[in-house]
Amino acid sequence: MKDKIKAFMKKKDIEISLKRYGIDALGAMAQGLFCSLLIGTIINTIGTQFHIGFLTTTVATIGGAEYTVGGLASAMSGPAMAVAIGYALKCPPLVLFSLVTVGFASNALGGAGGPLAVLFIAIIASEIGKAVSKETKIDILVTPLVTIGVGIALSAWWAPALGAAASQVGKLIMWATELQPFLMGILVSVIVGVALTLPISSAAICAALSLTGLAGGAAVAGCSAQMIGFAVMSFKENKWGGLISQGIGTSMLQMGNIVKNPRIWIAPIITSAITGPLATCVFKLQMNGTPVSSGMGTCGFVGQIGVYTGWINDIASGAKASITGMDWTGLILISFILPAVLCPLINMGLRRLGWVKDGDMKL
Repeated sequence: MKDKIKAFMKKKDIEISLKRYGIDALGAMAQGLFCSLLIGTIINTIGTQFHIGFLTTTVATIGGAEYTVGGLASAMSGPAMAVAIGYALKCPPLVLFSLVTVGFASNALGGAGGPLAVLFIAIIASEIGKAVSKETKIDILVTPLVTIGVGIALSAWWAPALGAAASQVGKLIMWATELQPFLMGILVSVIVGVALTLPISSAAICAALSLTGLAGGAAVAGCSAQMIGFAVMSFKENKWGGLISQGIGTSMLQMGNIVKNPRIWIAPIITSAITGPLATCVFKLQMNGTPVSSGMGTCGFVGQIGVYTGWINDIASGAKASITGMDWTGLILISFILPAVLCPLINMGLRRLGWVKDGDMKL
């Protein structure tokens, strides 16, 4: 019996593993968020700042709610995340398309912690959908019914609790950061920065926990320290291509080299431990844009765009009078200058100790 189950799961490509769910699915979910919520936010910001009428005008009214172009993109974040997860889990077409409904339901019912609800529910709905796919002669009816039925049932049953739990954890982290900005500035910056370089998604984690405010600012600092740090200190090996691919792409490119020599990771981690509390205690850097931006760092400058969007939102709500020179100074120092200076200096000391050698960070 056990062998039959294993054979069936292999045939259906159902692999219950940390890599499949914690790396592949989570990473894909972040891409879904990027292509919906994040892009929508960027479009809205561009439209507002450059006074582009087409981007700021209502283009659709649905159920009494008015949507701009960016608003429509952001509204599709649930379906985008679920479909991205299904793609990562190698779902057949009927399952993949059915996840649109599952993603919408789980994200809507999950509230502020919707992304975490989408992650769990889309994974289960995907795997059950894969299990029944092409097992009957009326597959075109059975597969969507099962996938959507399971997804909707779990959304109604689990999504509110999962969303509330994720939201409470995020609030706890943000409360602790407000209470102890120095210590939490270090912890959040280092942990989220490390997550960004690991083959998991720091953006999805921040989105799932709705991480904003000072904690979001510390997360931006940690991610930027990893990306800019690795980009600059490996410039000798990787030149301009490496600078761009790591600096505005991802420091995850160094993961293979980290496995070979973990000591190359020391400088970016120490840098994030320095810039994190500077962000929270000195510059009061806050991420009041979309939570997913907190975990993006300098990737496409999304973290910085998110901070800027937050400033605009705060001005519109009256929480902030204007964008000051100190705001810009803090953002530029924390995101770019300090990582570009500190990381190579720390790595220079590691080279003198013989812990890091030429070629260790070659991509």
